[in-house]
Amino acid sequence: MNTSYIKGTGVAIVTPFTNENKVDTKALQRLVFRIVEGGVEYIVPIGTTGESPTLTKDEKKSVIETVLEANQGKLPVIMGIGGNNTQEVISEIEYYTKNYRLDGILSVCPYYNKPNQNGIYAHYSAIAKSTDLPIIMYNIPPRTGINMTSETIIKLANDHKNLVAVKEAAGSVVQVMNIVAQKPKDFLVVSGDDSLTLPFMSVGAVGVISVAGNIFPREVSQKVRFALAGDYEKAREYHYGLLECMDFLFAEGNPVGVKAALEIMGICLKNVRLPLVPASDGYYSELQKKLKKVNDYFNLG
Repeated sequence: MNTSYIKGTGVAIVTPFTNENKVDTKALQRLVFRIVEGGVEYIVPIGTTGESPTLTKDEKKSVIETVLEANQGKLPVIMGIGGNNTQEVISEIEYYTKNYRLDGILSVCPYYNKPNQNGIYAHYSAIAKSTDLPIIMYNIPPRTGINMTSETIIKLANDHKNLVAVKEAAGSVVQVMNIVAQKPKDFLVVSGDDSLTLPFMSVGAVGVISVAGNIFPREVSQKVRFALAGDYEKAREYHYGLLECMDFLFAEGNPVGVKAALEIMGICLKNVRLPLVPASDGYYSELQKKLKKVNDYFNLG
């Protein structure tokens, strides 16, 4: 199966909401157009950045239909389908792969239940057997409460050919190195943290599924391309031009910061759904300054 596009930048896109708390499909179209024009490699809707836990089944259908229509087949679309009920995840995968043209699935490690490593292995094995599509596993211990170890990731990668990659957001360069050192040749490691993308790539990761790419798709993807080409001097220029703003995006939670930035840029409103609350006035004001610094750094005007 073709997974070459994973070597680059994917964008975990937000789900815009109107002031009436409805999915803003027009704003979502604008966002997709912007990201496609920014030259990234693929799009990831309905992940945690897309506030998937707060979306109804009908809203998820609306989001994926809007994204696919706006994208017009230009970029691969990797849909976020994950959870802590394995059978429900399988049912969702079967429904969406039957009814929509998807290029792959991003599936987060089960949260709250806190399965042990055998449980994590059994969860992903069951998911892998339910579809022929490529699946990117997503390891994010700060949100799930458990770490999928490098040993479990390697075993899954060896046992299931359609488990093609892992999005690593454990915050550990050592864990990334252990995966890279032992993984099958075609298995890919992707950064799940914008600020750690460059360090992860320096030890063998092949790109990022980015939040900052909603705002700066061209700059994030350029950084990744320079790193893939081995030009770390140029990659560092992009990295440090973005770093302060990238870190600040998460100061009041995700996607609170990125939605505030997108409102400042005129793409969508800063609205989020409870239990998240919109960016505070003080944060919003400081974010405007940090966005201006990035614009000035890259002469974006």
